[in-house]
Amino acid sequence: MRSFIYLASQSPRRQELLKQIGVRFEMLLPSADEDSESIETPLPYEKARVYVERVTLAKSAAALSRWRKSNLPWAPILCADTTVSLPNSPDGEILGKPSNAADAARILNMLSGKVHEVLTAVAIAIDPTQKPTALVQVSQVQFADLSPEQIKSYIASGEPFGKAGAYGIQGLGGTFIPSIQGSYSGIMGLPLYETQQLLKIAGLTRV
Repeated sequence: MRSFIYLASQSPRRQELLKQIGVRFEMLLPSADEDSESIETPLPYEKARVYVERVTLAKSAAALSRWRKSNLPWAPILCADTTVSLPNSPDGEILGKPSNAADAARILNMLSGKVHEVLTAVAIAIDPTQKPTALVQVSQVQFADLSPEQIKSYIASGEPFGKAGAYGIQGLGGTFIPSIQGSYSGIMGLPLYETQQLLKIAGLTRV
């Protein structure tokens, strides 16, 4: 059994979740000259499921290129990406990370009182010569009706920034969610069931 993987993600939540299931990992992060934001730009009319899988595989390809330029020993590379979607909404098929406070308010107003989807794709590159294996987990999240004061206060907390859909379920944002259907860890950014399946394929777990 291999002893560790590379995690190509800066998300502290993904790091916490890997630690939770006892996976040893080393970081394989983008360099300063990599344009990671362009990878996350949705294509015109792109559906959320297609988008999140495409972005994750693009991140995997970038991480593999990063590894090839290094002197690091080989280990499987794990990548993930999360997006929030209001299906069939002309304005909200893909709700990414807010660019500023006004954008965060726009997104939170769109989610208020509605059920939205959180999609997380996970990919693992088992061998540098083979295509990564990817899985997508989809959860439904019910949002409470939010008042303008709640939205303003939440944005002032700083939590919406850097998060798809402008909220974090593991923080204050969890107080806006009366129910979910799906994977709590997937909504956080790394669905543990799907991740465990990929780790099994890579020979990284005995469970």
